[in-house]
Amino acid sequence: MQLSELRRRTRTEPTWHIVIAILIAIGLELVLNDKITFGTKDFVAGLEFLLLLILSIFHFSAKARRVFAILLLGLISFANIVSLFVVISALFGNVDVNGHDLIVSSVAIYLTNIIVFGLWYWELDNTRKAVPDFLFAQQSNALKDTQWKPFFFDYLYISVTNATAFSPTDTLPLTHRAKLLMLIQSIASLVTIALVVSRAVNILH
Repeated sequence: MQLSELRRRTRTEPTWHIVIAILIAIGLELVLNDKITFGTKDFVAGLEFLLLLILSIFHFSAKARRVFAILLLGLISFANIVSLFVVISALFGNVDVNGHDLIVSSVAIYLTNIIVFGLWYWELDNTRKAVPDFLFAQQSNALKDTQWKPFFFDYLYISVTNATAFSPTDTLPLTHRAKLLMLIQSIASLVTIALVVSRAVNILH
């Protein structure tokens, strides 16, 4: 569990960019219209920030930190998925939200989707096992570099390309869980771009 070791990973990977990514994801939730969020957005964002603070500062057992790490990623993911479903519902008139708020919310959901799946890819991939979850170009036979190890930015890149191209680019998923995560992200991104944004633009016209 990489996120559970956030406080101790300074020797192998800088942690500031991971913390910033999580803070941006939390901040994007606060941009959403109150009618589109899961529960009270201030409370949810505050809870997520508290979990991040616990992982970054406080000392707990490894098991407890794993629980906090999964809770943090799970809460951000769940809140974002719920917001996406509420936006879709709003497009069909079930929730009273104006077109401007729909556009802002769809962009925030899309960006949060990129960040949170980048975190999931980084969290779950374990390059120390026989079969890693992802095969990077640097690990292929032609470009194999035994000293190279993927960092969070590499997984964020996977998330960006998967959210825009809806398919793998230069990095291939090898395990079922990696493929499932990429499948879920692609569908969510496709719905956000093709349905939410297009319908929200039509509402403004």
